[in-house]
Amino acid sequence: MRKLLSPIQIKMMLPYFFLALAVIISYKLISEIQVIIDFALRVWGIISPFFYGFLLAYILNIPTGGFKKLMGRSNIKFISKRKKGLSILLVYLSFFFLLYLLADLVIPYIISSTALFIANSQVYYDRVLQFIDYINYLEFLNDPIEIEGIMADMFTNLGTLGLEDLMRPFDAIFAALFAVFLSFISSIYILFEKDKFKTFLSRVTGLLLPNDVSGVVLTYTRKINRYFKRYIYTQTIDGFILGSIVGIQLHILGSPFALTLGIMLGIVNYIPYFGSIFGTLVAIIVVAFTQGLGPALLAAITLIITQQLDANVLQPRLLGETFKMSPLLVIISITIGGAFAGILGMIAAIPIVAVLRDILEDVFAHMEQKKLKKGAQAENNHKEYY
Repeated sequence: MRKLLSPIQIKMMLPYFFLALAVIISYKLISEIQVIIDFALRVWGIISPFFYGFLLAYILNIPTGGFKKLMGRSNIKFISKRKKGLSILLVYLSFFFLLYLLADLVIPYIISSTALFIANSQVYYDRVLQFIDYINYLEFLNDPIEIEGIMADMFTNLGTLGLEDLMRPFDAIFAALFAVFLSFISSIYILFEKDKFKTFLSRVTGLLLPNDVSGVVLTYTRKINRYFKRYIYTQTIDGFILGSIVGIQLHILGSPFALTLGIMLGIVNYIPYFGSIFGTLVAIIVVAFTQGLGPALLAAITLIITQQLDANVLQPRLLGETFKMSPLLVIISITIGGAFAGILGMIAAIPIVAVLRDILEDVFAHMEQKKLKKGAQAENNHKEYY
């Protein structure tokens, strides 16, 4: 019986077969994209506590390493033998102590500031109305802002909420508390199993990749780990300094929300470039609506000077040459990181781009060196020929 296709013909048709298969799979993926998105969100809802637990463990591993080195130098055998467990215990005790200080000192102040804001809400509301009237008078916008219509629509939407809609925030709060608890517990186990996890990844990389490639991958993995740790450490110090200075400045200007705004500015400072700018603008707006335009102008002058000194003097000294990038590259990195992973992507953008920049520089250096060797070899061959 005659064969339908010869092996050569089958080999020639394989690319067309794989192309048709890729088209069919792509069509099915696009047609079922909502199902895929729902499935991905469901998977993320399951693994997200462990992801955040990994992030917490990664951050707490920085002080854990410091405690571990100190305990390793101890002459007491009980401490030196159990330095890993004791260092983790000390870090979590310190973490809980900071949470206690936050709950005991900062949260009551924030609550009192919120109560003060609510008590004076009518005054702030009137100032907002005056500002909107001024904007409408200047005719900056094509259509005037009608605050009454906005408020009426808001209350209409609130009136349509049912019991299920009202209970949904409580369900979300319970789910968030459970996720926080699970993240915290998983972070402890991740810290204890850190060395085994690193060994496992090294073995997998060595098995799946050639020796020279796996060596390069591990080298850049260590580098990005070092960059992340340094970035978190320096941004924490810089945020604490910037938040403290801004809080003191706003307190001198008489703002009742000085501490709250200082803490806010220190936290958003983790987002590079845009964070401190956004925090400064929010602080100026709050001062404008709570104290008036005169104090807001003074706040704008002092805060902008402080923010510029921090961005151009303090941050470069803390970060050093490693993270020195052009402002355009920083903006592009933050935009892409935010588009893919939100705030976490914006925070992680700078260390990742710094490593990618190092990789490109190494590749270019290798290619240039290779080109120079080829040129030198060609020149030697030319001399030998003559």
